[in-house]
Amino acid sequence: MSTPPGAERDPGLQPERTRLAWRRTTLSCTVAAVLAAKAALQDRDQAAGIVAFAFCCGAWLVFLALAHRRIRTLAAAGPAGPALLAPRHATAAALCTVALAVFAVVLVF
Repeated sequence: MSTPPGAERDPGLQPERTRLAWRRTTLSCTVAAVLAAKAALQDRDQAAGIVAFAFCCGAWLVFLALAHRRIRTLAAAGPAGPALLAPRHATAAALCTVALAVFAVVLVF
């Protein structure tokens, strides 16, 4: 969809939406980690639950660090816009998200 002639695009809106999306995703991962803690404490097999919970917390902490770094980058962006997300950071964020999902399945079953 193109913008009509003469209409200026506000360059601050897209980074703001992206920053808010990172915050929402961080909140979702935090909820998943808290639910993992609850499941680990109620698990019949305490050792496996604690190990899965530890891995879940590790993935959450890595994702939290990546998200915080990206949020700071978006907040510090000038008029030219924020720098692109590095492929290794994008891959790490995706792997953390998948790991949290896998650990959640392990804790449920």
